[in-house]
Amino acid sequence: MNNITQQVWPAAYRAIAEETARLGFTMPSEIQTCALLRTLAAAKPRGSFLELGTGSGLATAWILDGMDTHSTLISFDHDERLLNIARNNLGNDSRLTLELADGGDWVASNATKSFDYIFADTWHGKYLLLDEVLAMLRPGGLYIVDDMLPQENWPEGHHEKAIALIERLEARPDLWVVKQHWASGIIIGVKRCA
Repeated sequence: MNNITQQVWPAAYRAIAEETARLGFTMPSEIQTCALLRTLAAAKPRGSFLELGTGSGLATAWILDGMDTHSTLISFDHDERLLNIARNNLGNDSRLTLELADGGDWVASNATKSFDYIFADTWHGKYLLLDEVLAMLRPGGLYIVDDMLPQENWPEGHHEKAIALIERLEARPDLWVVKQHWASGIIIGVKRCA
């Protein structure tokens, strides 16, 4: 076994990657993570999906690629330059809603929504407002975070925040959690059924 993704990549991925590189964005999700996101998306037919932190749409393209035609994805970001890359390359997909929003504001104004799959790729839903975002997760729903292994671009003190997040997730009685020391470090949680 190796870590090379041999399957077909989403059609828009390479164009998004090129535009992202030109913009100088240095924190995209890894290909291994993206392939996992697609695989997990395929496990939620007719699902309601949420991505917190669109970035330029790199991971978004893979999630969409795994979703069936009856599923929907809401994805938001606060950086309009990055979000425009996603809009230009993915905006014609009727399953996708892209929103320009601050994470805290979006979570507060959408607290009554519920989802089968949440990919938290920004501070909100991961290090901030974790309880509020997990309250949006339906029983049997997937909660996914990446970048949990030490990264070169982490600011001073971030390692401690990552450890604290892991401890919070593992202590929750409503989640089954698995930690993967693979790619950038991935945690998958499943909301336990009552």
